[in-house]
Amino acid sequence: MSKVVTMGEIMLRLSSPGNTRFVQCDSFDVCYGGGEANVAVSLANYGHDAYFVSKVPSHEIGQCAINALRKFGVHTDYIARGGKRLGIYYLETGASMRPSKVIYDRAGSSIAEASINDFNFDEVFEGADWFHFSGITPAISDASAEVLKEALITAKKHNVTVSCDLNFRKKLWTSEKAISIMKPLMKYVDVCIGNEEDAALCLGFKPDADVEKGNTDAKGYFNIFKQMKEEFGFKYVVSTLRESYSATHNGWKALIYDGNEFYESRHYDIDPIIDRVGGGDSFAGGLIHGLLKFKDQAKALEFAVAASALKHTIPTDFNMVSEDEVLALANGNASGRVQR
Repeated sequence: MSKVVTMGEIMLRLSSPGNTRFVQCDSFDVCYGGGEANVAVSLANYGHDAYFVSKVPSHEIGQCAINALRKFGVHTDYIARGGKRLGIYYLETGASMRPSKVIYDRAGSSIAEASINDFNFDEVFEGADWFHFSGITPAISDASAEVLKEALITAKKHNVTVSCDLNFRKKLWTSEKAISIMKPLMKYVDVCIGNEEDAALCLGFKPDADVEKGNTDAKGYFNIFKQMKEEFGFKYVVSTLRESYSATHNGWKALIYDGNEFYESRHYDIDPIIDRVGGGDSFAGGLIHGLLKFKDQAKALEFAVAASALKHTIPTDFNMVSEDEVLALANGNASGRVQR
């Protein structure tokens, strides 16, 4: 299998139990997660040598985050130690017409104050096949954006394929700031992943589709995919399409374009959703695995969509499924019958 590197922030997640509201809580459920860490776990589950690059404090909570990754086979050799705190996010899981809510408490985290001197990127990317990051990482701080840029420069020096999940987070930065930082980074990217909102707010592109009203006609994306590929030279442009009927009932499919063929995946009706946090990350992990293994954009996309559909049924950030389980769903086995 391949050596795949991801880079970002891993956080402590504190969730209200079940579907309770924050104001009802006397305790929180504890786990760890974060965009690129979630992708690394997926790839480790599929058998790759997955390495996560980050910085966490040297105290026990930082070690807990590292242990969470090691439990699922993610290599933590390149995680720097230092700084004062691990970022935290609070999650209130919605239901029906009540949406889920996320509150960040991540200012001044270790990765936000990291520097280029914390990492030896030539060592990180030696023998690597793939590097993945998201738009969350440069949004954390100007310092993390600089570290990411150095990582991208070094990855390209080692001829590593690079993917980016645009992942706009309005609680971290404005669209204007995102565009000013993200657009220059796109010259390093081979595979661009994002939904219609991400493309608009991170890169200034907007498809002809009204997703809020459930209109996710793939035709509305064709021209924008062509424009993005022409402007940035991406090998693949990919978008997930989520139809949000309620907090616990979503439609889910995706699109991919390689400059020749525009492919639309099968559609999944996900009802009920158990935990949608990490759904996009599980898609990215599935897509990377699919492109590395199948060398076929249609097969890769179907694998990614099936993997992310399964993630919606699993509590916590991580997608704890095997390749065989994903392939079974991608091949049409969606009955959910007990396997004995």
